[in-house]
Amino acid sequence: MNKPMNKPASEADLRQQCTVVLPGHHQPTPAQTFAAMAAWCEENGIAHDVYGEGELIASLERKVAALLGMEAATFCITGTMTQATALRLACADRGSRLVAMHPTAHILKHERGNHQLLDHFHALQAGSPHRPFTVDDLRAIPDHLGAVSLELPAREIGGQSPSWEELQAIKAHCRAQDTHLHMDGARLWEAAAAYGHDGDRTLADVAAGFDTVYVSLYKGIGGLGGALLAGSAAFVARAQEWYRRQGGSVIHRTPYVVAAAMQLDARLAAMPACFRRTQWLYEALRAYPLLRVNPARPHANMFHLHLPVDRERAIELRNEIAREHRVWLHNAVHHAQVEGTSYIEWYVGDQLLNLPDGQVHAALSAWHTALEATQ
Repeated sequence: MNKPMNKPASEADLRQQCTVVLPGHHQPTPAQTFAAMAAWCEENGIAHDVYGEGELIASLERKVAALLGMEAATFCITGTMTQATALRLACADRGSRLVAMHPTAHILKHERGNHQLLDHFHALQAGSPHRPFTVDDLRAIPDHLGAVSLELPAREIGGQSPSWEELQAIKAHCRAQDTHLHMDGARLWEAAAAYGHDGDRTLADVAAGFDTVYVSLYKGIGGLGGALLAGSAAFVARAQEWYRRQGGSVIHRTPYVVAAAMQLDARLAAMPACFRRTQWLYEALRAYPLLRVNPARPHANMFHLHLPVDRERAIELRNEIAREHRVWLHNAVHHAQVEGTSYIEWYVGDQLLNLPDGQVHAALSAWHTALEATQ
């Protein structure tokens, strides 16, 4: 009787087998996550919210609103619902259904046309798809805008953000034009660390001048999901009503809130260290010229690495190194603009933060050697 052939390891299996993982944060198992949540609930006497009412969720909303210097904040089950609703209401307030945003905005690239198909607003692209838009890009739009949506940092271009001076100019322009300025702050926690100047620029400093701010509870924070919208108390109350109308009023938000609240302080406290590690990594990468970074200097603890091989070959090399060296270099690989090249996103989390420098260099050297063999 023929023995069944061994199935090739899946991407998840390969990563699980690696003893060194470079990107992101350590990923606990569901059992570990739920055990930690249960222990935290027991220690803090947590009770379920009921349709968003309860001290647990209210305390997180107050805490994040205070961090951002806003009057109020409210939980929403997804960032997609959070932002589409906020921009819809902003446009209604300003008498224009036009929203300016970057060509790579999440709304345009990943939300399957929801803003159009659900008749929320109309989007106008501002600036180059390869750089953050500027105040001059906004001035070049002749139409009366209801809102401007600014992603800090812009994930699809390697985590780039406008300079501090440019950011202040954008804020001033929107204020002068009476245009609602909304922040897609899915990774605001990461951007704020880079804007910090010896600790004298806080999250509230970055958020000052924005009318509304969306933040994620799972990307940099490591929760199970969910988001918060912060702004004026009146605006937040209207958004809450619209979330209910769209089916966003789940009976218990407790799992999402607990998973974020129990680690929020520690995650935020670690962001400056993650950014410093990113700066170190930029210097280390100078020794490996086939790994080209974008942007040229880090704007957050994330960036792109451009590779001199196509997407399929990049995946093959990653998997070969995972099997031979038990090192997981990166996750997804994307087609790049130049044929025969590709790029990956690196998020510098506790994996790289806790890895000795020598092991990082060993992984980079193995990767670079494999790339050299393809040239």
